[in-house]
Amino acid sequence: MEATAFVNDARVMSKGQVTIPKNVRAALGIETGDRVTFIVDGNNVRVVNSAVYALMRFQEQMGGEAEKAGLLSEEDVAEWITSSRRKENA
Repeated sequence: MEATAFVNDARVMSKGQVTIPKNVRAALGIETGDRVTFIVDGNNVRVVNSAVYALMRFQEQMGGEAEKAGLLSEEDVAEWITSSRRKENA
């Protein structure tokens, strides 16, 4: 996703609903049916694509696990996948 900087605003309706402006949806890669995550930090709120946010959190949580498992290169990962598939199909 390309880094984009701009300011946009939207009106809050009586039920607390806000329409996310088209250019904001495009910048975040949000399409109809997607979910968004609100991250509140003091008086600031970030709206992020939930799928992208979940992947980022997962990557943070898994940081260093490949090294612990001895997977130090792409070749190591490829060998592990091949070995796992052979065991499944045996």
